[in-house]
Amino acid sequence: MSIEIVARRYGSALADVVLKTGETDVVKTELTQWSTLIDANADLHEVLSNPSIPHAQKEKLLASLLDRTKPSQTIANFLRILLKNGRLTEIAAINERFLAELEERSGIVGADVTSARELPQAERSDLQSKLEQLTGKRVNLNFSVDPNIIGGVVTRVGSTVYDGSVKTKLENLREQLVNG
Repeated sequence: MSIEIVARRYGSALADVVLKTGETDVVKTELTQWSTLIDANADLHEVLSNPSIPHAQKEKLLASLLDRTKPSQTIANFLRILLKNGRLTEIAAINERFLAELEERSGIVGADVTSARELPQAERSDLQSKLEQLTGKRVNLNFSVDPNIIGGVVTRVGSTVYDGSVKTKLENLREQLVNG
């Protein structure tokens, strides 16, 4: 099973729980902290992902970490479930999907915008309003710069990509000229 599918299932399930219990902010913070802890510590990541280490030892390690950090009951239970199912090392992807799920359910959608140069605030605002009209939702934009696209903008909203880059237009023109 792909990490995307796993992340979607666990992230969605956790979102269901926190929206019912009202622990959204606490769980968002704690899950992000745990994700950072596991991914930043190579030894911990190795121990948790190593199949030759008995599950009981991994449970003891997690229990020790839980005793030290004192997370909410929801996060403690969630981490135990991830460990039991061998998914604790995929916590970063699960956290990403969980955050995206919460945004989606609150009527907010994330969009990644890549441009050849830094966009002025007026263009950013214009792009945001157009994307909000297009999606019918509030849009959180994440901007990045990639000079390789030559000019224009590439925008990813969920799994949809709007490619208005000069590089892609030139590649399409080249294809048309080659293929007649």
